[in-house]
Amino acid sequence: MTHPSKVKIVEVGPRDGLQNEKASVSTAVKIELIARLGQAGVKCIEATAFVSPKWVPQMADNAEVMAGIKRLPGVAYPVLVPNMKGFEAALAAGCQEVAVFGAASEAFSQRNINCSVVESLERFRPVVEEARRNRVKVRGYISCALGCPYQGEVMPSAVAELAHALFEMGCYEISLGDTIGVGTPGKTRDMIEAVARRVPLKKLAGHFHDTYGMAIANIYASLEMGIAVFDASVAGLGGCPYAAGASGNVATEDVVYLLQGLGIDIGIDLAGLVETGAWITEKLGRQNASKAARALSAMFAARSAAS
Repeated sequence: MTHPSKVKIVEVGPRDGLQNEKASVSTAVKIELIARLGQAGVKCIEATAFVSPKWVPQMADNAEVMAGIKRLPGVAYPVLVPNMKGFEAALAAGCQEVAVFGAASEAFSQRNINCSVVESLERFRPVVEEARRNRVKVRGYISCALGCPYQGEVMPSAVAELAHALFEMGCYEISLGDTIGVGTPGKTRDMIEAVARRVPLKKLAGHFHDTYGMAIANIYASLEMGIAVFDASVAGLGGCPYAAGASGNVATEDVVYLLQGLGIDIGIDLAGLVETGAWITEKLGRQNASKAARALSAMFAARSAAS
């Protein structure tokens, strides 16, 4: 099987990675993280979320973050918006790309965003229409594409149905999320196959969590299916708070190491990325979850000591 010659990484660390941190992360640290990721060559950095500070207090400084970042040429800074109120705030903050998020699981949709899957689509419709009027790009996220913490198995046909609805609505790309990290390569292939019957393959992205250590294997399976966009979080930050034992998003460093090993063009400086992961985990007082970053850091340190 062949894989794409070029792959795009959507870095979700500043948003998905930080949103569930218990201790408040300063605006200055968030801005610095975004700057360091951009300097390492990341071309798409999800910067923040325009959500209710009551529900996600860590993202309460969204407008300040957007005002503080130095926008690099050729780099996109998308933000998450749950509804029209969020979109209007994002627009006022000068955002040029937004993302909406739905779930392929009815149970997850009810518990996570307090509405049915159909109702969530109706909530997104005016956002997408208003975005089009303002020339703002919209990306769609699908949670629980490979399993749900409440209902268990999620049928590939349900994921395909939602992906098709988001694509028809006007989302330029649909990110398929293994929110609780239960997917395996075979199930990943089956799900992508089902979705690709309803949405062009080049419009799909993969978003994998590493709860069971399957994220890199699932990304490889997705590459073989022709997927060329992947979400990842520096140092493996973040994760779904609803998933028992969830260990977070797949680490960007691990994904970049895989892609470079396959000779795939991504334009990211792995050493710079490793430094960024070391810096942010030190700021947060947590261990770096990236295996590649830990190994490379040890190698860099050994070389430095020997020279």
